[in-house]
Amino acid sequence: MNNAGYSEFLNTIGLGNIDIGYFIVGMAALTVILLILTICLIVKTQKLKRRLDKFVLGKDGLSLEQDIIALFEDNKFLKINTDKNKKDIRTLYKRMVSAYQKMGLVKYDAFKQMGGQLSFSLALLNENNDGFIINSVHSTDGCYSYTKEIIAGECSITLGKEEEEALAIAMGEEK
Repeated sequence: MNNAGYSEFLNTIGLGNIDIGYFIVGMAALTVILLILTICLIVKTQKLKRRLDKFVLGKDGLSLEQDIIALFEDNKFLKINTDKNKKDIRTLYKRMVSAYQKMGLVKYDAFKQMGGQLSFSLALLNENNDGFIINSVHSTDGCYSYTKEIIAGECSITLGKEEEEALAIAMGEEK
């Protein structure tokens, strides 16, 4: 093809007034730039392939699939144990409501002639303030113990001064 053929082609694509030498130099520069970009992409791809191979094969040759299966098994084990722990905690909370967890103790001398504060009133209550009071009176003739039932922080029988004080201590209302 002669120069006229090139000119007709350039005219057809709208570049008729550009010198063919500049066109060839521009295309060569574009080719060099594309070649450099291609080499950069190949290098990055090789680095990524090495990282992927290291990740998939692992340091002792285990496959990624085996590692993922092991992680799923560990996850399943943890979920089962978590569910069991939640159930155990619920059971403990239910038991704690009825366990005696509040206490009030008042020591006193029941009779003026005896010293040492050998008599006492002990109040034991659960979370709902249900429980009992033990009153132990120590005298020269012996020791006598009495119990009184407490429901919602109240007693149906009249309480003595020391018993009221022990109940108030157990309920956190110290008198």
